[in-house]
Amino acid sequence: MQEFEETIEKLERKTNELVLDYTARKSIRDKLEEDKKNRIVQLEELKRKTDLLEQVRILLQKTSEYAREQAKQQIEMLVTRCLQFIFGENIEFKIELSEVRGRPEAEFYVVSSYGDNRITTKPQDARGGGIVDVISLALRIAVIQCSNTYINGPIILDEPAKHVSSEYISNVAQFLKQVSQVFRRQIIMVTHNQFLSEIADLAYKVELKDGKSVVTVCNSNISL
Repeated sequence: MQEFEETIEKLERKTNELVLDYTARKSIRDKLEEDKKNRIVQLEELKRKTDLLEQVRILLQKTSEYAREQAKQQIEMLVTRCLQFIFGENIEFKIELSEVRGRPEAEFYVVSSYGDNRITTKPQDARGGGIVDVISLALRIAVIQCSNTYINGPIILDEPAKHVSSEYISNVAQFLKQVSQVFRRQIIMVTHNQFLSEIADLAYKVELKDGKSVVTVCNSNISL
């Protein structure tokens, strides 16, 4: 009888231990399931945010592409008008945009028309008459006008159109005059070219005499 009671007592202790172990394991399982549910919710939220960020990235990329295309068209138009004003109607300026290693790059081209033939070349390979100088000048003006960081202020030029032939230099002078008037910007220019200096409202001549710079007013169309 005593052995039977001892056996019952052992079984009860073992049962209690198993109940406690089960309760502890169940508590751990419930906690893990709760953590799993929370992680699933977090994962879904992360997926939602990832999708949203991807949509924003695509939107920004499209916006950037659109802005680049708009800026490209504006610059092409302004530089083309400059080239046509100076060299005639049978010349255009084109920009080819590409992406290299994740960064946008631009190549510049000059398109010349000869009857029904159109020839596309790099500016440095185009016909003579200072094409590169004129494109450089027009690009500078175009970038200034297309940029919001330089809304007001003068355009400062150092020997613009230095390699433009005498046949076209007077056209460059008139172009600069129109740029000043249309965009309402003062142009401050250093030049050795007589045609360019003569269009100025105010021109100073700087000469070296006896080791000193002597400055004189050589023409003035405004009252000082």
